[in-house]
Amino acid sequence: MNRIPTFTAVFCVCVVSLSIYPQSAVAAQNSASSAPSVPMDLQQLLEAVREGRAGDQANNDARLRQFSDVQAEREQQLQDMQNRRSQLEQQSANKESAFEDNELLIGDLEKRLRDRMGSLKELFGVLQQTAGDAQGQFQVSLTQLEQPDRTDFLIDFAGRMGQANRLPAISEIETVWYELLQEMTASGQVITGQHPVVSGAGVENSLPVTRIGLFNAVADGKYLKFIPETGRLVEFSRQPASRYMGGIEAMAAGSAGTVPVAIDPVRGQLLDILTQAPNLMERIAQGGAIGYAIIALGSIGVLFALVRFAVLLWQGRVINQQLNAIDQPQANNPLGRILLAAKDDNIPDVDALELRMGEAVMQETPRINAYIPFLKIIAAVAPLMGLLGTVSGMIITFQAITLFGAGDPRLMAGGISQALVTTVLGLCVAIPMLLLHNIVQMRAKSLTEILQHKAVAVVAAKVEADAAQTARADTATEMAA
Repeated sequence: MNRIPTFTAVFCVCVVSLSIYPQSAVAAQNSASSAPSVPMDLQQLLEAVREGRAGDQANNDARLRQFSDVQAEREQQLQDMQNRRSQLEQQSANKESAFEDNELLIGDLEKRLRDRMGSLKELFGVLQQTAGDAQGQFQVSLTQLEQPDRTDFLIDFAGRMGQANRLPAISEIETVWYELLQEMTASGQVITGQHPVVSGAGVENSLPVTRIGLFNAVADGKYLKFIPETGRLVEFSRQPASRYMGGIEAMAAGSAGTVPVAIDPVRGQLLDILTQAPNLMERIAQGGAIGYAIIALGSIGVLFALVRFAVLLWQGRVINQQLNAIDQPQANNPLGRILLAAKDDNIPDVDALELRMGEAVMQETPRINAYIPFLKIIAAVAPLMGLLGTVSGMIITFQAITLFGAGDPRLMAGGISQALVTTVLGLCVAIPMLLLHNIVQMRAKSLTEILQHKAVAVVAAKVEADAAQTARADTATEMAA
């Protein structure tokens, strides 16, 4: 009977200890698992439960004190932040009020400044515009090579004049005036100095550069281009035509006295355009194969015309010699051969002689007019070949428009160049060939007329001789009768 209450009490103590102290049980379990297993009696179990509850209570009290300290610290920080916020809000309100007061004060001061400045504001505008324009002109001027630092002052001065909050000093205005006057003076000077020059091959050398006013810079007999972005002098990739180079070549050779020099009033732009313009050979090359064919045809025609004209001149000379010795015909010229044909004894009458003279003239005429129709054919074919080149160039142009559109004219320039150049070449060949054909034809016609005239003269002389002989025979008959 006494064992039941004792067991009940022990069970209740175990249940209570497990419910209120789970961490101690876990710790005890961990220590028990690590320590060797030793059987415990009921008294030892009660003592262990009592010690675990005491330890847990101490831990709980320590944690509560720690939480209380942290809570107090957080509340203090919150209070400090609230106080700091109040201070900053007050400071912001003060600064905003001061800002508004300063804005009113600045507005009042600006109004007073504008009232006191009066017409001086126009002076600021004029000085700013003048300094800005001068800086822009100096930046691209050849004198920038000699005075590279003057634009810094003008940029700073124009910026300060744009703010219009301080009157410029008299010395600053005089400096602007002095720079302008110096630039005007430099426009009429020819000065030589050492400057780095970039050659066409990309090699930079120090050369004596002659500045001709504000227009050109030349060195070693060549025109130079000034690059404002880099401040360098660069040789043109190709110099202008020879008619523009005589003056600077004379200067490079050290010629004394005054020499004519071509100047560029727009500071290199016209020279750049002249160097990009194609020369005669480049223009001919734009005509392509058809252009070369037209030139070849024209060359052949000119050669034939010159040769034929020389032959006609020689024939005219020998014909004139034969005219001076009409009674001694020679077979080395057309007129002599015609006269020899008239001396044939087998000609029975005048009609036969007339036919023989006509035949002789017809035999000599083709020799005199040889190759003259060929010149006329060349004069007619050359414009047609030019028209062929024009059509081919327009086809190329329309193909470029089809592929790339008409937005960039440079894409169509090749076809248009071929179209126009071949037309010009065709006309340049046709016009001289037509003139040469007419000249040669007139020369041949004059020789043919001489032959025809002499052939008719021979027939007329034969008729006159026969008539005279008949008259003498009639007279003799009458006298005999």
